[in-house]
Amino acid sequence: MKKSIFGILLMVEGAFVLLAFLVSLYCHFMYGEDDWQSLGITALVCFAVGGLSKLMVGKSSSTRLSRADSFLIVALSWVFFSAIGMLPYILYLDLDPASAFFEAMSGFTTTGATVLSGLDDMPHGILFWRSLTQWMGGLGIVVFSFALIPVYDLKNSNIFSAEVTGISLDRLRPKIGSTARRLLIIYLTLTGICALVYWLGSMNLFDSVCHALTTIATGGFSTHDKSMAFFGSPFLEYAASVFMVMASVNFSLYYYLSIRRPKVLWNNEELRGFLGIWACAILVFVLMFCFAPVQPGAEGTLPPPGEATFRSALFHVSSTMTSTGFAGQYCDYVAWGGSFWMPTVFIMAIGACAGSTAGGIKVIRIIICAKSVVKEFVLQLHPRMVKNIRLSGHVVGDDRVRRALAFIFIYFLLAVMAMMVWTFFGLDVDTSMGCCVSMLSNVGPGTGSCGPTENFMHVHTVSKWLMSFYMLVGRLEIYTVLFLFLPSFWRDRQ
Repeated sequence: MKKSIFGILLMVEGAFVLLAFLVSLYCHFMYGEDDWQSLGITALVCFAVGGLSKLMVGKSSSTRLSRADSFLIVALSWVFFSAIGMLPYILYLDLDPASAFFEAMSGFTTTGATVLSGLDDMPHGILFWRSLTQWMGGLGIVVFSFALIPVYDLKNSNIFSAEVTGISLDRLRPKIGSTARRLLIIYLTLTGICALVYWLGSMNLFDSVCHALTTIATGGFSTHDKSMAFFGSPFLEYAASVFMVMASVNFSLYYYLSIRRPKVLWNNEELRGFLGIWACAILVFVLMFCFAPVQPGAEGTLPPPGEATFRSALFHVSSTMTSTGFAGQYCDYVAWGGSFWMPTVFIMAIGACAGSTAGGIKVIRIIICAKSVVKEFVLQLHPRMVKNIRLSGHVVGDDRVRRALAFIFIYFLLAVMAMMVWTFFGLDVDTSMGCCVSMLSNVGPGTGSCGPTENFMHVHTVSKWLMSFYMLVGRLEIYTVLFLFLPSFWRDRQ
């Protein structure tokens, strides 16, 4: 069964590569671009490997997978997709394996960190493939398969719950395939509206589609080295800010809206918390632009007083907190000085809502842990008092509180470990600090020499492999990947 699932997943990837191949073939005849061969070979590899994997196993008598199998399939799906998805970067751009895998993993995990430069002169097929990888990874490779392949219309929800964190499966449709298809329709709708708005702005059709794919995926890949700043359009920065925030909302809330249950939207405490933190962060950056000391020589990188100050704060906070990583007209928070990049790293770590395409620790865990701290203070004063932690009117069990606390502890433990490794391989402390949070939160731009105006090509090969691993850990919210390193995980499977 597992080989059969991997085969189907790879053929799903092949279908998307084929779409990029058709774009490149059209551009070959229109503009003389020659990337169609690398994309065509990649599509053939996807279909060949996927087809062989499917044929190697007969029709399985059991469609139920254990929870351990589900974690393994979801984690390895990203690895296999990235391993094949990096082929166009090797075949056409002649990247080394570490850099190519880094670029592919950054795409599928919607991180948005890149080793590439010269995007303005790159062929359309490669640029479209980069955007597609983020769009696929945004809602989830496995969710696409649930939605598109009838064989996945199973009663088992282990794979779905391992992939789509934060969605209460018992409150959605009874069949996971039906749920995934409805979520995919919502995802497609948001992408289409976003592309239309961008096109009505100053983007051409190709740019609007590519940027819509990466905006709704909160990925941040662009078709230009300067990202959104290339267009110099206040309208596009406002539009992108709105769609980045929309993509950072738990998709189960859009599901409830689609079945005419709008009250669930505002009753959701995590959404209110996310919007509250987002608004406060915008206010903080507006005030900092007006009053905070800036690094000498950075005055030209700051927005001028007035509307541009608010717009830059809005775009910067929206791009960073939603883990999208787009760069706006005034985007170089590294040049502004430590007083700016420290709060930037802080909101990177927080992230947005669970069950969305965004990364980070997630606001729901921050709320649970904050309420847990308040509870401990109260119990210190009133030891016999019975006090429950409530979220959106519902009691949060002790097991969920423990998982949230453990998640945050592991998050920062992994960050410290990465800092030690990356400083050993040549990155300074400031750069290492920003990069570890950026990789775990799937943001993309870091700090120091890996800031928003730089790329990651200069990073040591070992560091690139570790960063790729951290992107995967962050995208699958730590537990799904780290379970694979427990001896008990493999003993239970025997």
